[in-house]
Amino acid sequence: MSRALFIVDVQNDFCPGGALPVPDGDAVVPVINVLIPRFSFVFASKDWHPEHTKHFEKWPPHCIQGTRGARFHPQLNRGAIQQVFLKGTSTEDDGYSAFEATNRDLETFLRQKGITQLYVVGLATDYCVKQTALDAVRRGFETFVVVEAVRAVNVQPEDGQKALEMMQQAGVNIVHADDVANGS
Repeated sequence: MSRALFIVDVQNDFCPGGALPVPDGDAVVPVINVLIPRFSFVFASKDWHPEHTKHFEKWPPHCIQGTRGARFHPQLNRGAIQQVFLKGTSTEDDGYSAFEATNRDLETFLRQKGITQLYVVGLATDYCVKQTALDAVRRGFETFVVVEAVRAVNVQPEDGQKALEMMQQAGVNIVHADDVANGS
């Protein structure tokens, strides 16, 4: 079995000081950096919105293509990322799931690499992490979410916890960073 670490949207705009900050969003970065060496394959997604999109009718403008806000957090070990999947790239799509990437088909890419297990980390638990993990399970990948390496927007106070429960009910394995680091 081949496994990959998939880093969802650890971008400046989702971290403190960004246009749409996830509370403590930057706290995932050191955890992810510790996990990265445990994987032969490390991939990531980015929100990559055009300046004008109907997505911004729901959310403040964020992660606009080519801006500082769309860049990965500066402390994230970007050099380990072997492929980036861009999502939310048109004026019509939200792009919550990395499986909606427009620059490359994520499912085909993972299958070509022989990936059977996907460890999902990043931002935000209740939106893009949730949708990516649910889509991975639906496509037959054994899927894990590392709880210390995700943070929620929590528009409603329990949204993050509800998202974890929903993912678990759908077949996503909710695991701890220590277990992953130790090879479990």
